[in-house]
Amino acid sequence: MRDTLRKLLSEQDAAFDPGALALYTTDASNYRHAPLGVVLPRTADDVVAAVAACRETGAPVIARGGGTSIAGNACGPGLVLDSSRYFAGVRELDVAARTARVAPGTVLDDLQAVAAPHGLRFGPDPSTHSRCTIGGMIGNNACGSHSVAWGRTADNVESLEVLLYDGTRMTVGPTSRQEADRRAALPGTEGRVYRELRDLVDGNLALLRKELSAWGRRVSGYGLEHLLPENGFNVARALVGSEGTCVTVLDATLRLVELPKHKALAVFGFASDIDAADAVPAILERKPLTVEGLDVELVKLTSSGGDDLPDGRAWLLVELTGDTLDEARERAAGLARDLGRPHVVHTDPAAQRRLRRIREEGAGLATRMADGSEAWPGWEDAAVPPERLGSYLREFKQLLARHGRKTVVYGHYGEGCLHMRIDFDLLSQPGKANFRSFLEDAADLVAAHGGSLSGEHGDGQARSELLPRMYSPEMMALFERFKAIFDPDDRMNPGILVRPRAVDADLRVREAKIPVALGYPHDHGSFAEAMRRCVGVGKCRNTSGGGVMCPSYRATREEKHSTRGRAHLLAEMINGELITGGWRSEEVRDALDLCLSCKGCLSDCPVDVDMATYKAEFQHQHYKGRLRPLSHYSMGWLPLWLRFSALAPRLLNALLRRPRVAALVKRLGGLAPERDLPEFATRPFTRSHKRTSGGGKRVVLWPDSFNNYLTPDVLHAATEVLEAAGFDVVVPKQNVCCGLTWMSTGQLGVAKRVLRHTLSVLKPYLDAGYEVVGLEPSCTALFRGDLGHLLPGDETAALLASRTRTFAELLADADLPLRDLDLDAVTQVHCHQHAELGFTADERLMARAGIRNSTLDSGCCGLAGNFGFERGHYDVSVAVAEDRMLPAIREAAPDTVVVSDGFSCRTQIAQQSDRRAVHLAQLIRKALR
Repeated sequence: MRDTLRKLLSEQDAAFDPGALALYTTDASNYRHAPLGVVLPRTADDVVAAVAACRETGAPVIARGGGTSIAGNACGPGLVLDSSRYFAGVRELDVAARTARVAPGTVLDDLQAVAAPHGLRFGPDPSTHSRCTIGGMIGNNACGSHSVAWGRTADNVESLEVLLYDGTRMTVGPTSRQEADRRAALPGTEGRVYRELRDLVDGNLALLRKELSAWGRRVSGYGLEHLLPENGFNVARALVGSEGTCVTVLDATLRLVELPKHKALAVFGFASDIDAADAVPAILERKPLTVEGLDVELVKLTSSGGDDLPDGRAWLLVELTGDTLDEARERAAGLARDLGRPHVVHTDPAAQRRLRRIREEGAGLATRMADGSEAWPGWEDAAVPPERLGSYLREFKQLLARHGRKTVVYGHYGEGCLHMRIDFDLLSQPGKANFRSFLEDAADLVAAHGGSLSGEHGDGQARSELLPRMYSPEMMALFERFKAIFDPDDRMNPGILVRPRAVDADLRVREAKIPVALGYPHDHGSFAEAMRRCVGVGKCRNTSGGGVMCPSYRATREEKHSTRGRAHLLAEMINGELITGGWRSEEVRDALDLCLSCKGCLSDCPVDVDMATYKAEFQHQHYKGRLRPLSHYSMGWLPLWLRFSALAPRLLNALLRRPRVAALVKRLGGLAPERDLPEFATRPFTRSHKRTSGGGKRVVLWPDSFNNYLTPDVLHAATEVLEAAGFDVVVPKQNVCCGLTWMSTGQLGVAKRVLRHTLSVLKPYLDAGYEVVGLEPSCTALFRGDLGHLLPGDETAALLASRTRTFAELLADADLPLRDLDLDAVTQVHCHQHAELGFTADERLMARAGIRNSTLDSGCCGLAGNFGFERGHYDVSVAVAEDRMLPAIREAAPDTVVVSDGFSCRTQIAQQSDRRAVHLAQLIRKALR
């Protein structure tokens, strides 16, 4: 079948190789299915051709948007149609009618960006709004935090153009009885569909009205209530939430809503999540835009620790609107008076975003609990009517206790929809048995409270088998009948909703003992457990907004170059079914090739996926006993070559200025021919530094190879500033290195040897109480982070990690004589500093020196150490820089100082713009009195 599909789709963007299949084995759920192939359609005609190929071969069709489905809705053993790569865009915006027509692969935030200038937006807004697609939202009937006011996706769809498995294209929407009768009289499939839908409704009016309530969060099952006469026989809305089991969406016309003029966010503290749930009905009387809840266990997982929250162990975030800001604030104050709970009211958009971020990232944050244990979806978003939320949550907590499980609780309290990640044991057979029995008991509980197994994510494989616990046999028969009207051969996403696969089958969670060179201290030493960090929430697929992650995906828009894609490939490598080469896998090697090792995922991914470390491990294992790429010998051994350069720097600089010599060096070193080679300093800092201070607190200034041999003025500037602050600056007497370049090229054995030597040199200083100050963020970050991977359990290494400070951190409380520079600056933060070190101290130090700084939220510079110098990486390196950093720097006024502590960042800025960046130490030196 696969070979036939390959031939039929040879003219399309289709892939059938193991690497491509491995990328699509799962979504954000617990389930795994190897697909037959993957198609990236560009047009509706491409979708028609792909479905025709499936029809000819009998292959199932699996529609997929952003791949963030949590219930296993978007993975299956068929041909995957990924609309997110090309089949996207807002086709038409009708401001007067407040509608938008979009392609199914359109990311929600992209639609919002088009609508916002006209004072409009699409109402539903799931937490994955920066990467979920409209087609996926239609498939799952997504809701989001504003559904209290604006409803589900089903409530905001005007019409759909759809494709049936037999090739029929139809435009569906609300249909009068006269129009339904007219269509029922048509020949062919369209006439049959309308006849059979009409007969289904006419013969079962009482049953449909009894079991399919109008309550907004009943998402489980099919939306047959939309076919009732009083609901306009709306076929489009009936198909919303059908999870790709009936049709493939080709085009969607959506209803938009007005943006509120002003908003206030009132945050209320409660003694428990149950107390918060009990307060919801009274809050709903105020007609809020949102009523979102989170508990203390979720807040513990955040970096802020809930600094903006009032006292409590659970909180409700209530958004209220007004025609003026005072009106919105007064509505919030009135609610606060009525509730009498600890509260704060935020009208500052930045504070509101900080709090919403905690809630939005819950699906990722809750994957690891505060004690480090793993947690999983499975009972992810059940919902009950809001007036029953408190009683349901009480009984649910008792159910958890009976099964010996724990969870964090958060979600859309205003609509009775709770999100949870539960610490299921999905590795052992007893654990899997407990998983099934828990789900069965939980389904019975939610049904007893008149609720829905799914409140917005759809049923997928996670809940389809449980639907008979919520619906009668007669209603289940109607669901099967509804699907058969559109898909009589059961080829559209089979195994979902009707004739379902078992909830405990096809689990992707597996344990594998695989020997590794790094320690993985946060994953119990297990590479497999580290891989399980990625549950597929897909934040790395953001293409708008801030943060660093994931620069290669932003440049290429290819799944295999996202953090999630690479993590899936590594997991499949461990699995061994599709990726059979193990550590020798070329598929994994190629996907990791464009990983910049920026570590943006370590900070920006909600579950701290650390792809830079995983890449280092893979390269170490992949090239063990084999020849490496030339750049691993040139850039990987750079500290050694820099040390040799100090023997005759002027001669080397003169030689390298000759084009033919430079070209030869680049060719022999595996370097990008487009790159200019850096110039060596005429004298390294370590040879020119003279200790001048004998008093004060002693500190070791780390002489990193980049600044020492290439830009020693940075180290001299830091020395002047530190001595002015009263520090006695000491430089190690022996050659030392952090091993970064060997780590980043996967030469872990050498990196460990280099670090052991370095620790032996630093140990006397550390034992004497010295702190170590670093100026190159990548080296400083290695001591604070990767050192624990390279030398786990080493006491001196742990001491060095605890004593390492950035330049600004060391000076945070120092008595530093500074004058007011009275200048503007923009700062490009090094990726490793963003990930491991933070930048708050730097901003405070600049403010003390009278520097009006703007910290660029500009992502990675694109050079990223050795990455941008390696042959074949130049175009991607520049594309990453052009994504945000370079445009932001060009927009800065000519007299604005550009600041960047990273040597790579300064090099990229110098080579790709007409600006020159300075190190913070050089700038602060100018402020010394």
